[in-house]
Amino acid sequence: MQNRRMSLRLLLLPPRSGILLHLLSPLRRRLPAPLRTAAAVGVPPRTSSFLALPTIRAFTGPPGMALAGAPQRCVEVRESVELTEEEERIFRRLLDVVAHFGLGTQLRVAGGWVRDKLLGKDSADIDIALDNMTGQNFCEKVNEYSELMGEEQKGIGVIQCNPDQSKHLETARMLIYDIWIDFVNLRSEKYAENSRIPTVEIGTAKEDALRRDLTINSLFFNINTKSVEDLTGRGLEDLKKGLIVTPLPAKSTFLDDPLRVLRAIRFAARFSFTLAEELKEAASDEKVKSELGTKISRERVGHEVDLMMSDKHPVNAMCYIRDLGLFYVVFAFPEKLDPPVLDKHDWLCVSHIEVAWNLARSIGRSVFSGGSDSKSQDEQQRLCLYSALFTPVRNMVYMDKKSKKVPVVSYIIRNSLKLKASDADTVHNPEQIVNIHVASEKFAELIVLFESNENLEIVKEKLDDEYLEIPTDLVKRVLAGLILREIKDFWRVALFISTLIHPEVDKPSGSLSQQDELHLRKEKYISVERSITELGLDSVWKMKPLLDGKAIMGTMQVKSGGPLIGKWQQRLVKWQLAHPEGTVEECMEWMKQSQQSKRQKVECGSGS
Repeated sequence: MQNRRMSLRLLLLPPRSGILLHLLSPLRRRLPAPLRTAAAVGVPPRTSSFLALPTIRAFTGPPGMALAGAPQRCVEVRESVELTEEEERIFRRLLDVVAHFGLGTQLRVAGGWVRDKLLGKDSADIDIALDNMTGQNFCEKVNEYSELMGEEQKGIGVIQCNPDQSKHLETARMLIYDIWIDFVNLRSEKYAENSRIPTVEIGTAKEDALRRDLTINSLFFNINTKSVEDLTGRGLEDLKKGLIVTPLPAKSTFLDDPLRVLRAIRFAARFSFTLAEELKEAASDEKVKSELGTKISRERVGHEVDLMMSDKHPVNAMCYIRDLGLFYVVFAFPEKLDPPVLDKHDWLCVSHIEVAWNLARSIGRSVFSGGSDSKSQDEQQRLCLYSALFTPVRNMVYMDKKSKKVPVVSYIIRNSLKLKASDADTVHNPEQIVNIHVASEKFAELIVLFESNENLEIVKEKLDDEYLEIPTDLVKRVLAGLILREIKDFWRVALFISTLIHPEVDKPSGSLSQQDELHLRKEKYISVERSITELGLDSVWKMKPLLDGKAIMGTMQVKSGGPLIGKWQQRLVKWQLAHPEGTVEECMEWMKQSQQSKRQKVECGSGS
């Protein structure tokens, strides 16, 4: 018992990288298997819970695993679906089409829309399942009816089958009263042993409900009868219990399509629901994990992870992935690592994202205020979370096919998750996350400088050269400006990551409460952010050089460019940071005097 208590205390230590890893490694190897996760002994598996805010989660117990024997939560579920005026109008039009042409079609809204409406949430994701015709045929009837009513016909989009993207049956889409509606057949699916691509056939409503991933996603709203249909017999009950469970046996469901494991995790995290015991056992099964790693395209894995990171409870999702033993399947590492990956990196990585989430919640939205709109802020939040998650492996590299050292973080984003980045997409750009990590190391030095002036002279020496001497009182501004010009809009994220991993508290961690630790790191971030803002450095990367290359050549009286001009351009940036009100004339005068002073020193040296 004493050893067990010691192990659990160690699991609660802050993520001080090498220290935490060193303490955990020998002890966890000695623990029997059931004790290697805190969940097995009924203790929250929070490697880093010293920053956990009590208001972050509404339930007690671990974020990723339900405690054995813990009471299931009671979710408020509405007795019926309440339609908006717009939904009433849409459904009335669809029923008019059925009646006018005598189609005899049962129209059912399927899946997430029903679930969300019963939970009292708005949803514009209306997918309608048809029992006796294809989606395209029905859309054509809708257009035919619209023409009879003297209305403009709408275009019909047909999404062809694409099993690799989990599209197993043709879907038709059209705009009805300004809302996009998807139409598809009810279907049944049968899977071959070595493929996640099923044989799809037209099916009954019950068959369609049973082939779905989760019972809470298998509910129908029958538009004809205006009633909710629970054809699995447990969808409503599981929704009320907040339980994530598959309609059919979990292991066979996951072996049919292992992507459903990640979908189960995503929905459990989104709604703070509990994974059923049978589902957890199936998700942790070695064969299921192997199939997830081999049968599912990395693009689909990356898409699910990205949805988790964009959702309301990303930390819960990452905890589930770790606790179910899926971390190294989802975030597959390359071979030939330096240093080699250890079996504790799953705990360390999830620890860091949990600390980051709690710290960001404490600081507030300003962490992600680099963008001017909510979309930019959401992207910054995801960038911050990805950067935090991969912080423990930020210095790890591997050898690529050209024997070039490449950051492991780049491999995970490009190969394990295959997150596709557009030119404007910074979140899915692995180099941006690497840049965040590099900048966070530089911010560590800046934080110390702002707090205590420690190493001020050392930093000044690095910034000075034979042509430029930075005034001591402006060293902080110059150093901060140079860092911000490198990282640009994401400087707050880089500062945040630096605050997360570098500053050590003044007292040993054991003597500080969780709230004290949180407060100290929060204050470090706010203090440095305020100092940078007060120095007028926000958007400093937009500062234009007073002189271009041609003007520098003229001032220096040289006829050709090259490395010399490049070095003067770098000096010019430092000079402008140290002289924010400096003019072109003053800048040129400084360059001339610096050059003249250098010549005199050289001549004096030669004469002696």
